[in-house]
Amino acid sequence: MTPALGVCYYPEHWPEDWWDRDAARMAEVGIKFVRIGEFAWSKLEPTPGDLRFDWIIRAMDVLGRHGLKVVFGTPTATPPRWMVDKHPDMLAVDANGRKKGFGSRRHYDFSHLGYREEAARITQLLADAVGNHPALGGWQTDNEYGCHGTTYSYSPAAEAGFRTWLEARYGTIAALNEAWGNVFWSMEYNRFDQIELPNLLVCEAAPAHDLDFRRYASDQVAAFNKVQYDILKAKRPDLPVIHNFMGRYTEFDHYDVAETLDVASWDAYPLGHLAMSDEPEDVKHHYMRQGEPDYQAFHHDLYRAVGHGRMWIMEQQPGPVNWANFNPDPLPGMARLWAWEAFAHGAEVVSYFRWRQAPFAQEQMHAGLLRPDSEPAPAYHEAAQVAQELRQTAIAGKAAKGRVAIVFDYQSEWAWQIQPQAKGFSHSAHVRAVYAAFRKHGVDIDILSPSTKSFAGYDIVAIPALFAWNDALREAIADFEGHLLLGPRSGSKTQNFAIPSALAPDLPSNLLDAKVLRIDSVDPTLEVEVRGGGGAVRHWRERIETRAEVEIEDADGWPVLIAQGKLHYLAASGNKALTQRIIDYLIAEADVPTLLLPAGVRSRVRDGFRIYVNYGSGAATLNPAADESGYVLGTAEMPAAGVTVAKLAKAS
Repeated sequence: MTPALGVCYYPEHWPEDWWDRDAARMAEVGIKFVRIGEFAWSKLEPTPGDLRFDWIIRAMDVLGRHGLKVVFGTPTATPPRWMVDKHPDMLAVDANGRKKGFGSRRHYDFSHLGYREEAARITQLLADAVGNHPALGGWQTDNEYGCHGTTYSYSPAAEAGFRTWLEARYGTIAALNEAWGNVFWSMEYNRFDQIELPNLLVCEAAPAHDLDFRRYASDQVAAFNKVQYDILKAKRPDLPVIHNFMGRYTEFDHYDVAETLDVASWDAYPLGHLAMSDEPEDVKHHYMRQGEPDYQAFHHDLYRAVGHGRMWIMEQQPGPVNWANFNPDPLPGMARLWAWEAFAHGAEVVSYFRWRQAPFAQEQMHAGLLRPDSEPAPAYHEAAQVAQELRQTAIAGKAAKGRVAIVFDYQSEWAWQIQPQAKGFSHSAHVRAVYAAFRKHGVDIDILSPSTKSFAGYDIVAIPALFAWNDALREAIADFEGHLLLGPRSGSKTQNFAIPSALAPDLPSNLLDAKVLRIDSVDPTLEVEVRGGGGAVRHWRERIETRAEVEIEDADGWPVLIAQGKLHYLAASGNKALTQRIIDYLIAEADVPTLLLPAGVRSRVRDGFRIYVNYGSGAATLNPAADESGYVLGTAEMPAAGVTVAKLAKAS
């Protein structure tokens, strides 16, 4: 589809006689989609059964008259007070055994089947009430599943649900005891109803117990979403059902939830997420007003994979937010740049949050396209500029398939949180580091799920820090003819969280003749130089026995990178310089075309165009690429927060 802009709007927050002027101004800006409804339950049903949908239908009428399409959000993230009175046990319980209260949002437990039925009820009522409205353009289920740490609940409902889930998974208590290794510490159970949740223990739970609880909790999110999806698709099979995921959030398996979605969207807040991240202080300071250059792009590519090739931005940061430790004002032009970058990575819609800054309640310090006095904020004009530029360039189609792919696995994230062996060891950190090293060369990258059965069409595939192999990935590796990068820690466990009998990386010797004999994890401030220069090993390294070729080793003689044909195994985590050295080596081995990008500049190809964005705080000059026929937006001289769009001589 042709890319479009959207905005989040809350008609219940404003006098009804403002709605028409707001809608007219949205259309003037060039906005096409408006999300409404996702926090409005108390206005839609102020007391049980007292349904008041007339006002939101009038709001849809107004928006529709101005040519705007509505994305209707189900209001289940904010159940009203009377719902808690009706179901007092629907509130989640934290890991310390404390019940969470009413007074903010997301105050429900995914395991509570009574609340799930209430969510289905309001979803059905809304589908019947607005499903045939001519302005309706799509649905959003709930809002930001799991936000504020609400995926995991340690409630009686969760405990009962977990026991049922375990019995369905294992069949017999003997099979569960075997899978969890419960002979250790005399932890064997006699019945499923003896099993408790993995919290409030003297020390850590069995790793398989903890991992299964996370799997269970993830399945409850997926089940909750499916209830709403089935209702909405039954009413309007022609309209997309969307959910707005979050950045840096991995508590549930997004691929599983998206099995009942048509589009994956995410809420993009580059400055807030940077301020709350574990990035080094120098990175935070340098990119304080722009956002880390590879953060946005990684999540665009991740959610494009989650959404089966379809991705939106449901909430795009327009100015300072209210929820981070510090909330800087973006560099002028960034609201435009972030939108263009999302479109470059395949976004169908970029929707700014929100239309008007609210002068009351929790988010009153969160900027919008309008100030609280209804005058334009800076992003208002930047959004209008983006809309005009989209018409000018006529970009459509999809993001081009990358030459490189990286596997991202949510269970690996959970596993290394449960048993890090080195504080701070992270699957996602390894993935992002590899991603950034490729992207600095202008290489287009796709993210793949761990259920991918074929890597056909890629020159390089990276599988960093994978917890455990599955049949699909083993098949994909065996059949792949390109260059493969594995590790560190990949294949070091079974699906039941045990060390495989063949030891890591647990691959047949004809693919990789290597075994990890021992692990050395040390304070990450201590680094071991690698021979030949170009970085250092830090945090994690593996003592390997191998007949493969040693391509890189550290100063102590430990193999860092080994190769058997086109399969490469990375036996250590490294600093940025080492990661870049390894990726540069792979790019050269696979002969992948690269770009010479100035510092801070990134690019992505979509529909025969290459879109450049400048995250630097100063100007940058592009080096024209051989496959480009000229610029249709901007020039080779890019200011800070600049965007340049080049037409490719031959569509990619």
